[in-house]
Amino acid sequence: MKPKVYIARSLPEPAAAFLERHCRCSYWRGPGEIDADTLAERIGDAEGLLVTGTPIDGSVLKAGPALRVVSNLSAGYNNLDLRAFRERGILATHTPYVLDNTVADLAMALILSSARRVAELDRLVKEGRWVSGMDEQLFGLDVHHKRLGIIGMGRIGEAVARRARLGFEMDVVYYSRSRKPEVEQQLGVGYSSLEELLRTSDYVVLLTPLTPETRHLMNEERFKLMKRSAVFVNVSRGETVQEEALIRALEGRLIAGAGLDVYEQEPIGAGHPFLGMDNVVTLPHIGSATAETRNRMAMSAVTNLVNALTGRGPTDVVPELGGRLDAGQ
Repeated sequence: MKPKVYIARSLPEPAAAFLERHCRCSYWRGPGEIDADTLAERIGDAEGLLVTGTPIDGSVLKAGPALRVVSNLSAGYNNLDLRAFRERGILATHTPYVLDNTVADLAMALILSSARRVAELDRLVKEGRWVSGMDEQLFGLDVHHKRLGIIGMGRIGEAVARRARLGFEMDVVYYSRSRKPEVEQQLGVGYSSLEELLRTSDYVVLLTPLTPETRHLMNEERFKLMKRSAVFVNVSRGETVQEEALIRALEGRLIAGAGLDVYEQEPIGAGHPFLGMDNVVTLPHIGSATAETRNRMAMSAVTNLVNALTGRGPTDVVPELGGRLDAGQ
């Protein structure tokens, strides 16, 4: 008999059709996104669960006595309580690889739009405030041949480094938990301590996953290390940055600007200080948000779910629970 699964989000038609061929499916139909309490009520005897962002802790897992695998439709998985997964012997998968280039594109877009004040000057033109004689008021910052510091040299970091080195001839340095000699040799990037990276970089891109160790990695002390002419970009997770410290750094002009796709609280509140700052570009967490990439992510998530339940081929288990596994072994 086909395994029973609960799908806690909408899926594009090809991904849904794939699941229907291999599983007995029940769906969350809204309204809105499902919360953890409602999910616990709906799991029932499902053996598999597909989610995006909904917190999955011990109480949710306990509500599904037949549960064997949770497929997270995201490269990140900070919404999953991995200790609870280990305790109950439940598998957790995610969707790495497929979004790397799309997120790297967005990181470069935030660098460029922050440096050249694209959003700010777009508003100026549309509001009719562009007048003859404006010159220095419209100046931005060069990106080419400047130093880019990447914090977190995973696959997305490598994709950003490749764009920066080969496309903009930037001097790229990185800080990561583990050094990547092959990346250094291939792309001509340098390894740096975090402190030195912050002191010397013209642009700093944060790409670390959210873990207890990286929560508030960027704090007041570290923003004070940065150049006054530097731009900070965050496309990782909002909680990797201490937002009050970033607000003070921007208001005090300790750094020149910021490009942000993620925030400590999402959606960001209407009265948030970032929204009134001309030197901050704010995006609504769209790192992987293209139709092509989201469709590939959905197919990856449903394939992980089916493979884990039926023992077919490799499954992208989150690294802390074993990494990429062959579900057939």
